This record gives sequence, C-alpha cells and structure tokens, in this order.
Amino acid sequence: MSAQTNEPSNEQAVERTLARIDYSRLFRLDGRCVVVVGAGSGIGRESALALTAHGAEVVCADRDVAAAEETVAMGGGVSAYALDVLDSEAVSRAADELQGDHGVDVLVFTAATNVRKRLLDYTGEEFDRVVALNLRASFDLVREFGAGMAERGRGSIIGFSSIRAVTVEPGQGVYAATKAGLVQLLRTAAAELGPSGVRVNAIAPGVVDTPLTAQIRAVPEWSEAYASKSALGRWSHAEELAGAVVYLASDASSFVTGSHLFVDGGWTAIDGRYTPPA
Repeated sequence: MSAQTNEPSNEQAVERTLARIDYSRLFRLDGRCVVVVGAGSGIGRESALALTAHGAEVVCADRDVAAAEETVAMGGGVSAYALDVLDSEAVSRAADELQGDHGVDVLVFTAATNVRKRLLDYTGEEFDRVVALNLRASFDLVREFGAGMAERGRGSIIGFSSIRAVTVEPGQGVYAATKAGLVQLLRTAAAELGPSGVRVNAIAPGVVDTPLTAQIRAVPEWSEAYASKSALGRWSHAEELAGAVVYLASDASSFVTGSHLFVDGGWTAIDGRYTPPA
C-alpha cells in the first residue's frame, strides 16, 4: 500500500500563490537581477530604463561600454558591463560573473545586424556576419544564461525577433532567415527549460526608429512606404517596445512561454498597402 501524503501538489501550490496576488504589483520587479544585452542604445536602452523603473536591478551589457554607462547615468541600471556577444568565451564569462549570490532572473538581448542585399548579391562573408550576430550569439546567450536559470528553477529569457521572421521583402532574405531561426531556437528553449521553471519568449517589432533603420528613414519615399504599411500608419519608437519587455519579465506573464509577441502596429495583421474604397 502506497504511503499517503498531505503535501500539496505543484499545481495546488501555484493556485495558492495566485490567490494571494496583489494586482497593483503585478508588473513590479523589485529584487530581481536583469541583464540587458545591447543596453547602450535603441530598444535595449529603453528596456533597461523601463525595467529599472519597475524595481529591477539592471546590468547594462554592451560592446560599447561607454554607451552602456550612459544608459546607467540616465537611470537605466546599476552597472555597465563590457560584452562582445560575438566572443563565445566572453559570453560564458559574463554568465559566470553576473550570477552573483542571487543569480540572473531575467535576460534580455537585442543585438542584431542586417546587410540589405538580394540573395544573389550576398557574399559568404556577409552571410556569416549576419548569422553570427543574429543567431549564433543568441544561441550562446540562451545556453550560458539559461543553464544558471534552470539550475535555480526560475528565470525569464526575452529575445528580439522581427516581423521579418514571418514576412519578407527583396533584400531581407538572410536577416529574415536568422529571425525565423531565432524564433524556433527560443521556442525549443521554452520547451526544454520550461520544466525547470524558466520561461523563454520572443518579441517581434515592426519598423522601429533606431540606428539599424537609419538607412531607410533617410529616404523620404521609403520611410513613408514603411509607415503606411502598418495599421497605425507610422513608425514606432524604441520606448514603445519597453512595455512588452516589462510584461514578459514580470509575473504578469507567469504562464507565457514559447510565445512570439508582435509589437508591430498591425503590420502583420493587414494585407498590403492599398486601402480599397468603402
């Protein structure tokens, strides 16, 4: 005859915790250690600022440590950390050094590059460069930081995909392939790390006014064409992605993993730029 136990099941324990949730603090991140990779500018900087505003202790990591220090000076973190994600050994060291006594609770990474060329014009070196930053570096970050999270039984990993993971245009093929690959990489990580209490999600921005898109914004016709493609009829700004980051980092998304969250102004919801007459 099997022994009886009065210990609650995991599901019962979770239900008890949920019953005590203070919804006014649902998005609070007090006492949590967050590492934002790419925090020196753009979406990474705004994410660091927003996460700090919600109580997180943010480490601003970037290859340009001076830029990361500027983010910290703006109130976007507790410290800056020099990190070149193209160096796999440096990523491994960062995961070890930033764990501390408490460990890293949330990892956000935004670093990406693009070479806008049609496939027949691409060189092998250009292909390797885009894949190395957009996909290989993401793999290294998930592997190194995810291991510590799994060991501690908690964590949230947030990577930045793109609308190009699901919709393409000429000249965006390699970039699109890396972003689609990143989504599947993160979904797999969600499946493998979920039993250890680690959530993994992707955010897919539409067209965002950042240094990466400066080439497009510089051409009025091109800029307007991109703006008109979304349902809201405009470009987004980096700070408009920060809310999605805070959501996925916080307990507000406690049952969200393996998701691909579109923050694209409705770009992927509408079909083409032509608006037919009523």
